[in-house]
Amino acid sequence: MAAVGPPQQQQVRMAQQQVLAALEVALRVPCLYIIDAIFNSYYDSSQSRLCIGLQIVLRLLGIIVSSTVLILSQRSLFKFYMYGSAFLLAAAAVLVNYYAALHIDFYGAYHTSAFGIELLPRKGPSLWMALTVLQLTFGIGYVTLLQIQSIYSQLIILNILVPVIGLITELPLHMRETLVFTSSLILILNTVLVLAVKLKWFYYSTRYVYLLVRHMYRIYGLQLLMEDTWKRIRFPDILRVFWLTRITAQATVLIYILRMANETESMFISWDDFWDLICNLIISGCDSTLTVLGMSAVISSVAHYLGLGILAFIGSTEEDDRRLGFVAPVLFFILALQTGLSGLRPEERLIRLSRNMCLLLTAVLHFIHGMTDPVLMSLSASHVSSFHRHFPVLFVSACLFILPVLLSYVLWHHYALNTWLFAVTAFCVELCLKVIVSLTVYTLFMIDGYYNVLWEKLDDYVYFVRSTGNIIEFIFGVVMFGNGAYTMMFESGSKIRACMMCLHAYFNIYLQVKNGWKTFMNRRTAVKKINSLPEIKGSHLQEIDDVCAICYHEFTTSARITPCNHYFHALCLRKWLYIQDTCPMCHQKVYIEDDIKDNSNISNNNGFIAPNENQNPEEALREDAAGSDRELNDDDSTDCDDDVQRERNGRIQHTGAAAAAEFNDDTD
Repeated sequence: MAAVGPPQQQQVRMAQQQVLAALEVALRVPCLYIIDAIFNSYYDSSQSRLCIGLQIVLRLLGIIVSSTVLILSQRSLFKFYMYGSAFLLAAAAVLVNYYAALHIDFYGAYHTSAFGIELLPRKGPSLWMALTVLQLTFGIGYVTLLQIQSIYSQLIILNILVPVIGLITELPLHMRETLVFTSSLILILNTVLVLAVKLKWFYYSTRYVYLLVRHMYRIYGLQLLMEDTWKRIRFPDILRVFWLTRITAQATVLIYILRMANETESMFISWDDFWDLICNLIISGCDSTLTVLGMSAVISSVAHYLGLGILAFIGSTEEDDRRLGFVAPVLFFILALQTGLSGLRPEERLIRLSRNMCLLLTAVLHFIHGMTDPVLMSLSASHVSSFHRHFPVLFVSACLFILPVLLSYVLWHHYALNTWLFAVTAFCVELCLKVIVSLTVYTLFMIDGYYNVLWEKLDDYVYFVRSTGNIIEFIFGVVMFGNGAYTMMFESGSKIRACMMCLHAYFNIYLQVKNGWKTFMNRRTAVKKINSLPEIKGSHLQEIDDVCAICYHEFTTSARITPCNHYFHALCLRKWLYIQDTCPMCHQKVYIEDDIKDNSNISNNNGFIAPNENQNPEEALREDAAGSDRELNDDDSTDCDDDVQRERNGRIQHTGAAAAAEFNDDTD
């Protein structure tokens, strides 16, 4: 037999881990069913206070136990289910012995079926054999799950089979009752003994978990502790399995009821019945907080794979764009809490859910636009000419423009104007304007790349277009704030809605105004700095045999000179000054006040001296010679200045890298 290599061993190990993970998720799902059943149960007000108090205590105990089992580690979870299954097998063995000894007429089993059904054998010896095999299965499973030693395990199995032996030997009824009682008592005592032995393990395990949780809470805090538990138990997968299995079970029951009501054996149902079935499943799929969480988990999975598909289609590799699977379920859950979805009546719940899904759809489309816009800008700014690279992004952008228009048309065609329809329409119009702004900027960059000539006004045009879009977006934000305030005061006010309005006012209004004003002031300051620098143009540009140190393009129309005697394009230097007020070459201060400006000679990046426009050639030669003498006199201090400059460059190296990255983003 060939030996298994390391790659095959790794594949086998990965397959085992996946199987264990799936089994772990399946074993945690019943805890959610118990918690959901407890929360959906109601009190009987006609009962006494003692009964109501006892019910409350039992429900709290059930929630605590289910929650504890839900967050157990994998090993502890498997042990819990092993012991639980063993106790269930023991209870089943006791019940089978009791029923077989006291309620089955073995003398009539030759002619009648046991239990009143046709599944069991009709003959007495066949029935004894079936009971023997069944009790052997229960006994072997019991001792195997509890890991009982071999000799003691054989005695336990024999104890379970003793009542069946009494049936086979046709003992009197009172002796069979005694055998059943003795066997059950021995099995119960053994189970209690095993529990007593395992209590020590349970105590130390509980103490270890408590100390571990306390240690993690003190070091990492409550938030990281909850995040670690969320990932460790795979809670989103548990919620998905819980919701899907619950919906599947309800669908099976409803289909069976429909078939019985219609008195048909066909596997297919009519379209009207199918639509009613879907509506009932959707209504019951969000009737509690846990089911809303389960639906959110399903939406998360759908949105995650939708985002991955769009990213693969447009050719994006940004990690931040993979957050659609997180944003969509959070927004859906917030909308459900804000509107009180699970507490509504079934008819109102279906209407509210459909409205929430429309709002969620517009939010997802906005997020997809945020994914495609950087790719669109990078393709246009990098002058990529491949049609196969541009078509997917343009196609998605066109869909982002058409889908909101169709959604608005359908909604306005079927519904009257209200606050919800106004909000959806505003989001759709805002998305269309965003797409128009992105395509306009994309067109400007493509025109700039097509002519392959430095377009100094391009940055201004891009800024004006984006500023217009931001202003319109700000106006929509203010309008939506007013719409939400009207809804909260006159329709459905709630604390969650008030909190969401505060967050909307902060993030979508205040921060947007703050960032827009900051950008405007940065541009204004940069323009002021650029205008304060001397400019070279005309015939003197031909004497400069070099390129701009930022964009590596030649000087065709003009060049700006920094106080440190380096020259750049005015557009390039202005973009750089948006980030920091230092020279890109030597990192000296660029902006100098008028009263301390120095009218020294201007040199280019290679040391070439550009003559002043109002200066004679002879004066230029004399100042050139004087400058050489000054360089010889200052040679002794150059080394010291270089050391200082080197230290300064080391300090700002990180800042320069960050500024370059932001500069590239601004250019895009």
